[in-house]
Amino acid sequence: MNKIFTSMLLAALCPLGLHAQGWPADYQGVMLQGFSWDSYVDTQWQNLESQAPELSQYFNLIWVPNSGDCNNSYNNMGYMPVYYFKQNSSFGTEAQLRSMIQTYKKLGTGIIADVVVNHRNVLGVNGSYVDFPAETYNDVTYQMQSTDITSNDDGGATKTWADKNGYSLGNTDTGEDWSGCRDLDHTSPNVQNIIKAYENYLLNDLGYTGFRYDMVKGFAGRFIKEYNNYSKPKFSVGEHWSSNSAITNWINSTDKTSAAFDFQFRYAVRDAANNSDWSLLGTKEYLANDAYSNGTWKQWAVTFVENHDMQDRGSASGYTPDPILKDTLAANAFLLAMPGTPCVFLPHWKAYKQDIKAMIDVRKAVGVSNTSNATAYNAQKSYYAAKVQGDKAQLLAVVGPGANSYTPTVRWKQVLKGYHYAYYIDRKAEMAWADKASGTYYDHVDVTLAAVSSDGNAQVVYTTDGSTPTAQSAKASNGQTITLNNSCTLKLGLLSGGTVTGIISRNYTIKQFTAHKATVYFKDPGWSTVYFYAWDASGELNAKWPGTAITATKTINGSKYYYESFDVNKADYTFNIIFNNGEVQTVDIGPVSADTYYELSTLNGAKYTVTDITSSVTAGINGIKARKASNSWYTLSGVRLNSRPTAKGIYIHQGKKMVVE
Repeated sequence: MNKIFTSMLLAALCPLGLHAQGWPADYQGVMLQGFSWDSYVDTQWQNLESQAPELSQYFNLIWVPNSGDCNNSYNNMGYMPVYYFKQNSSFGTEAQLRSMIQTYKKLGTGIIADVVVNHRNVLGVNGSYVDFPAETYNDVTYQMQSTDITSNDDGGATKTWADKNGYSLGNTDTGEDWSGCRDLDHTSPNVQNIIKAYENYLLNDLGYTGFRYDMVKGFAGRFIKEYNNYSKPKFSVGEHWSSNSAITNWINSTDKTSAAFDFQFRYAVRDAANNSDWSLLGTKEYLANDAYSNGTWKQWAVTFVENHDMQDRGSASGYTPDPILKDTLAANAFLLAMPGTPCVFLPHWKAYKQDIKAMIDVRKAVGVSNTSNATAYNAQKSYYAAKVQGDKAQLLAVVGPGANSYTPTVRWKQVLKGYHYAYYIDRKAEMAWADKASGTYYDHVDVTLAAVSSDGNAQVVYTTDGSTPTAQSAKASNGQTITLNNSCTLKLGLLSGGTVTGIISRNYTIKQFTAHKATVYFKDPGWSTVYFYAWDASGELNAKWPGTAITATKTINGSKYYYESFDVNKADYTFNIIFNNGEVQTVDIGPVSADTYYELSTLNGAKYTVTDITSSVTAGINGIKARKASNSWYTLSGVRLNSRPTAKGIYIHQGKKMVVE
């Protein structure tokens, strides 16, 4: 039986005497923003889950978009929320979301929910401003009313509509107005009860670890304190897009139950990169800077250099571009060396994965935390050098175009370098180092080994078979580069005074890459015209929307398929596609880098889903081949040849794949 949730019942259930943590001190974790604007392919829950073994090695927290249903709008980033307890979104189903969260939790990585409670969208039936959905969760019905909307919402437009249609509104806004959705009146007991129940659902039912609060300038910080004290997230961070003083005032208003994004850190890095003046990093004030208020705010500073609101989004309507225009890699090197909790932007991770991995390896090896001390070491227009005290060793990070020509004193040993950045560790650390992070490399990987030691005669000893190195293992002189041509586990240690210490490991997968064509097949959906719209990281591949009208078809296993081929000329290259008929379309599909077969599935909101049927199609092709004459030759797509092929390639012959050279 449904019951209306009352403030009395909520008070009875609310845990007493406990305080939300906000953000822990001495935290050494690194966070990933697992989405960018319109990242409907990259941020599919299944796609993120498939990357868990890799991402969980480097990121302790992953912030994902709002996962609630936006009234069946499957091209929505979640910032105009409709449902709280219905979790089917642009990024996948509730079942897929739960699976993704649990997979990461088992690997020790927490998922951060994007909590959008400043405003809420309505169902929009007959132009209504107030038709919020009624939702039932655990036999309790929750529904917001017109009196849960601020009386000055949308600059008074909502009040005009309400007066005309006989509705009453709530109190005036306790923060800034935001047009587009209904601003919620957080003084309303009903709003508070519903948000508390929603946050409890996110944490204790779906399994999220913490919250990223959107648009917290829109309501008073004391409500964040109330919500966090009730739900008790392990991590809470607010988006207060403002000055240092305004952000710290907001953190105080939450009674420090929430951290905040360090916007001024981002602006300092942007100005240094875009103005080609890296000395600015030593003069700008930001929350994570020891020079600002004696570093008292570092614990609550979540630092970043780019996010979905600031990235280059081309000619998007209403968008004012403010991207970092160059030296993105150096910007991330500074981010990952400094105090605060760094939040890496997904497009940066995709573009510079191996560099960012290596930076995180160094950060964690020396023990940099959100409360570490950092001081300027040297500063010029072409570079900035900062010394950071970790709990295990000291790190010297040098960023800017002059980073690779700068030479510090002999106290420091270089362990990592890249385009416009270099990392050094104090020789007192007494450790061995390999500059290439674990991961997949193509053809080979060149690894530079370093003995970080006060002993000038120290060496690196290593093995490539996964065994523990000893004093008798292969040795590398300080700074020597070794080339690995095959997949292996590299283990290395520091040999000093006849003793091997500080064993570390790297796992390298070496793949051979061959340029090829990837053909995408689409089983005939019965449309009069089939368009393929395709794009990659650089932009559109074939034609502007709706793409190229495909006329090429093949009959495979008795069914008609439309197809188009794309060049894959470099390792890790992928592209994305949409099938459409000029009016209706599928969801975004990808990333793709090999032959794939798709079939139209169900209409989900305004878009069709598709099913990847590659395995069943290729199995069917194999089955056909097995029944053919033993001397017949077939292409991989199932086309029978009249004779043995003369062109180089891979074919099917006598039920096996054969290479013709």
